[in-house]
Amino acid sequence: AELRSLHAELLRQDPAQPLATAVAAEPHRPSRTRPPTAPQGNLRATLTSLLGGEADIAAIHGDLATARLVTLLGPGGAGKTRLSQEAAERAADSPLPDHPWPDGVWLAELAPVDDPETVPEAVLTALGARETVLRGAGAEEMRAAERYADNALARLTEHCSRRRMLLLLDNCEHVIGAAAELAERLLESCPGLTVLATSREPLGVPGELVRPVDPLPDPMALRLLADRGAAARPGFRIDADPDAAAEICRRLDGLPLAIELAAARLRMLTPRQIADRLDDRFRLLTSGSRTVLPRQQTLRAVVDWSWDLLDDPERAVLRRLSVFAGGCDLPAAEAVCAEPGGGLDVADALGSLIDKSLVTAAPAPDGEMRYRLLETVGEYAAERLGEAAERPAVERRHLVHYRELARTTDPLLRGHGQRAAVDRFQLEYENLRTALRRAVAARDEHEALCLVLCLSWYWQMRDLRTEARHWADAAGGLGPDPFAPPVEPAPPIPERFTDAPPPMSPELLQEARRGAALIRLVFMDYDTDNWSAPERTERLRGITQAYRPGLPQTCRPPGSLWFFAVVMTGEPGQLKDLLDRTIEACRAFGYEWELAASLQARANVLANRSEWAGDANRDADEALEIFTRLGDLWGAAEALSARGEARERSGAYALAAEDFTAALKYAEQIGAQAQTAVLRSRLAGVLMETGEGERAEALIREVLAEHAGANSEPLAVARMFLALWLGRTGRRQEARAEVELLMVQFESGTLAIFEGMVRGFLGWLDLLDGDYELSLERLRFALAKAQDPLTVMVAPQMSSVHMVTAAWALALGRPERARDAARIIGASDGLLPPGHFAPRFERENRADAEAAVRAALGDAAYESAYTEGGRLSVEEAAALV
Repeated sequence: AELRSLHAELLRQDPAQPLATAVAAEPHRPSRTRPPTAPQGNLRATLTSLLGGEADIAAIHGDLATARLVTLLGPGGAGKTRLSQEAAERAADSPLPDHPWPDGVWLAELAPVDDPETVPEAVLTALGARETVLRGAGAEEMRAAERYADNALARLTEHCSRRRMLLLLDNCEHVIGAAAELAERLLESCPGLTVLATSREPLGVPGELVRPVDPLPDPMALRLLADRGAAARPGFRIDADPDAAAEICRRLDGLPLAIELAAARLRMLTPRQIADRLDDRFRLLTSGSRTVLPRQQTLRAVVDWSWDLLDDPERAVLRRLSVFAGGCDLPAAEAVCAEPGGGLDVADALGSLIDKSLVTAAPAPDGEMRYRLLETVGEYAAERLGEAAERPAVERRHLVHYRELARTTDPLLRGHGQRAAVDRFQLEYENLRTALRRAVAARDEHEALCLVLCLSWYWQMRDLRTEARHWADAAGGLGPDPFAPPVEPAPPIPERFTDAPPPMSPELLQEARRGAALIRLVFMDYDTDNWSAPERTERLRGITQAYRPGLPQTCRPPGSLWFFAVVMTGEPGQLKDLLDRTIEACRAFGYEWELAASLQARANVLANRSEWAGDANRDADEALEIFTRLGDLWGAAEALSARGEARERSGAYALAAEDFTAALKYAEQIGAQAQTAVLRSRLAGVLMETGEGERAEALIREVLAEHAGANSEPLAVARMFLALWLGRTGRRQEARAEVELLMVQFESGTLAIFEGMVRGFLGWLDLLDGDYELSLERLRFALAKAQDPLTVMVAPQMSSVHMVTAAWALALGRPERARDAARIIGASDGLLPPGHFAPRFERENRADAEAAVRAALGDAAYESAYTEGGRLSVEEAAALV
C-alpha cells in the first residue's frame, strides 16, 4: 500500500525534469527549467548575446514556426548547444495564450549515448515516458506493457502523438543515422511535435531547415574574450594588449569554446604569451570547465570527437587538405587529395566533410565554390598528415598543381583574359607562395625558378616589389650566379618559360637563372650608393656583357629588363639605341605584345626629354593601338601614361590631363592600385600647372589617405607633388613634414633614386627660410646625386634646377660671391636638355634667382658673368657651388 501510494505521488510529478514546461498550459503548475551551473549559465547568456541576442533567438523561433525540424549546424565549440537551449527556454517561457507547445519543451542529450540503437530509449527517458509494470497491475495494463516493452520508438511515438511539444535533440552527430530515423518517424506520426536539433552535420530528413551557427566575427569574439578573461583574471582588459587579443581571436577562428579555453589560461599567461603559443594550441588549451562533457574540456578533445566520427576516405581528404593555404577549389582538392592509384572519391568525401562542419564552403568572387579549414582544424589535420607519413607526397602534388596554375595563367595576363588572370593569381596567392616556399625548402631549383618567372609579371602589375625581391633571391640562391665572371654571352633562347613544365633544358635553366637575377635587379631598393660599389658595378657590367639586342629572350620579360643594367652603367643615348634594336627584333620575330611593351618602354625614355617628345607620342600611339587590340588594359594605361608625360614635357597640359584621365580608367578596370595611385599623382601635377591647385591637392591627399602606412613608389610620387605644392603656396612647415616622411623611405633603402631631388627641395625650403648655408649644403648633395645615370635618364633637368637654387642662395647668403652665382645660372641654362619646357615651379624659381643675383651684382656684371657660365661643364658649375 505504501509503495502504491508513493508510486501514485510520483506519477503526479514528471519523472524527468524537462528543459522547460509552458506555464500557460497549466497555470497551477510552476515552470520547471533545468538550471545549468552558474558559470555555464553566465557564459551561455554572454554567448547568446554575442551570437545575435534577441534577433538570433527570434530567427530560430521564426524557423520553428515554419518548419517542424530545425537543425543548428556548426563546428565543435561554436556554441550550438548553448544557443539552442537559450532559444528553447525563451520559447518555453512565452506568456502568449496560444502557446505553440503547451505540453512543454524537452531536452534530450544524446552526447552520452554510445549505441545508436539506444537513441529512442534515451529520448524516452528524457521525456519521462518509460512504462513501469508493477505487481498487481491488471491484465490490460500488462498486455499494453508487453506490446511496447521491446519497442522504445513505438512507445516514444505513442507518447508524443497526443501532445504538442518541442523536442530538443542535442549533439546528434555521432548517432546521426539513428537521430535522423527517430526524427523522421516522430514527425510523420506526431502532428503536434516540433524538433530542434544540434549537430555538426545535417540530419538529412525531408523538410529539415538548417541554420548554420558560424564562428563569432572579430568584434564579438573580442567581447567574449574580454568577458571570460575578466572572469578568469579580475581586472583583465583586452585594450591592454589589443593586438595580442585580436590575434588570439583570429587564430582561434572565433570559436567560442576555444576562446573560453584561451581565457582560462589568462590566470597564468599574458595575452601575448598565449598568442605566441598558439602554434602548439592543443597542448596549451586544456583548462576546460569540469562541469562540461569531457570532449569539451580541451581543444584537442573537441576535434578528436569529430575525427573519430569520420570514415577512412573522409580522414584521408581532411588531413590532405591541410597542405593548402587560403583555401582551394574543387579541381585543386581533387588533384592534391586523390590517391595515387585512384579509387578515392574526393568530391564525395569533401561534401561529407562540409556536412560535418569540418570544412567550410563559400562562393569565391569568380562564382566557384571555395573550401577551407578553420585554422584549428587545419593544424589538427596537419598532425594527422604527418602521422600518416603522407606529407612529402601530398605537398609535392600541391606544388605541381600550383606551379601549373602559375605557368598556364601567366600568358593570360597579356590579353583579353587579363582581369580574370589577375583575380586568379590574387585568389590563389597564398597557395602559390606556399608552393614557392616548399620548392625553395626542398632546393628544387627548376620548380622554384619556374614559379618565380611565371609570377614576375603579376608582381610587376601589382607592384609587389618586396615579394619579387625575396623570391627572386631565394630561387636564385639555389644555383650558381649566372653573371659571375667570366660571363658567357647568352645564346638565343626562343623557348618561353611557360611553354612546358619543368624540368628545363640546360640552356633554358641557365636563362632562368639570368631571369631571376634580372628580376632582383629591377625590383631592387634603388639604393644607388650600394650599386655604385665596385663589386656591384662589375656585376652590372656582367649583365651588359651577357646580353645583346636582338635575342628572342631580350624582347620579352624578364630578359628585356637587362636595359636597367645598361642605364646604370651607360648613357641614355645607348639605352635608346638598345630599345631601337629591340623593337626591330620584335617586328622581325612577329612578337606582337612584346613589340607594344618595347614601344611603350621607349616612349617612357623619350618622354623624359623635350626634344624627343614627338617620337614618344608616336611610340605611345602605336603601343596603345596594339595593347587595346589585344585587350591588355594594364599596357594600355602604361601607353597612355607615357604619352601624357611626353605631352606634359612639351607644355600640352590639357592633352596630358586627358591621357592621364583615360589611363586611370584602364588602371581602375584592372584593379591596379599602385598604377592608379601614380596616375592620379601625375594628373594632379598637371592640374597644378593649369591653375587647378586646390583640386590637385585634394586628389593627392586622397592617394595618401588610401595608401596610409605604405612604403612604395606611388606614395613617394604623391608626397613629392604635395610637398612641392605646399612649398609653392607658402606652407613650408607642412611641406617639411611631408619631406620628413619621404626621408624615412630613403633611410629604409627604398627609392633612393629620388633622394637627391628631395634634398634639393629641402635646400629650396631652407633658402626661403633664410638658412643659406644649410641650403647650400643640401644642394651640393643633390647636385652629386643628379649625376647618377638613372637620375639623368628620369630627370635630366635636375642638375640645372639645383644650380639655380644654389645661385640664389649664394647671392643672398654670400653677396661677395654674386659673380659666381651669375656664372652658375649661365651654366644651368646651358646644361638644360635641348627644347626643354620648364614647368611653372622651374620658371618661378629661375626668375627669383636671377632677380636676387642681379640685385647683388648689377645688370652689366650679371650679363658678363652669365655669359662666362654658359661655357662651363656640369662638373665645373657644381664645383662653384
